[in-house]
Amino acid sequence: KQIVFVSLLVVILTVFGCSTKETPKNIDHKLLISALDKTDSCVYAKVTDSLTILYPQFSKIDLVCGTIPSVDDKTVILSAAAAFTGQCLSQFNHFNIAGNHVSGGTLFKGYPCKRNTGTFIAYDGTWEFHYCDNGQALKKADENNGCGFCQEMLIYQSKKVKTTRPMSNKNIFRALCEKDKKLCLIESHYEVTFRQFIDALLSQNVTHAIYTDMGPGWNYMWYRTTPDAYPTIPHSQKGEFCTNWITFYK
Repeated sequence: KQIVFVSLLVVILTVFGCSTKETPKNIDHKLLISALDKTDSCVYAKVTDSLTILYPQFSKIDLVCGTIPSVDDKTVILSAAAAFTGQCLSQFNHFNIAGNHVSGGTLFKGYPCKRNTGTFIAYDGTWEFHYCDNGQALKKADENNGCGFCQEMLIYQSKKVKTTRPMSNKNIFRALCEKDKKLCLIESHYEVTFRQFIDALLSQNVTHAIYTDMGPGWNYMWYRTTPDAYPTIPHSQKGEFCTNWITFYK
């Protein structure tokens, strides 16, 4: 029995820890738990019937702009699309990012976006979610050599907030969340309505949730389960239109 279990675990690690291909739809996502839920992981996961909850074990966070961190950079454990991008430009421009943002400790001006009702900032080993902020949060991130971006808030202080996206919209949704006083990226396994996604987050007792850009060409994310594991790229296209990524470092 031990031999069979070890063989199964090897298969799981091979499929989920070392593959850059999209996760097959017929794979039971609950099998991810034994492979990822380890204290020595760079990223570990809790998997429900409809959600994958990724917990990065990080020492630093930054908003990387222009070019996504290379999968060969072993200091990076998770990098995911964050703020909206305005246009498909051939050259990077900070103003093409929706809303003002802080990257590498510097405040940059982005284009005005009415959908941005929330702000996420991180600095000095801590983080904050703000709802309907007037820019003071980003100023704090800038003054403390941190990072931050604006997006559509979904959940604030454990309550659903008003959104502009129709609740009937369907997609594979993703959000940056706080759950049990821990930061995590939460993604649906498959296409669900926006309402179903938010309700699923609430069912997991998520305290805060801010939307992160999804959809083909805009949804790129990668993470590594262990320091030596080849990155996993779930539900992602090439991400050729992305301009910014919330990035976690080991």
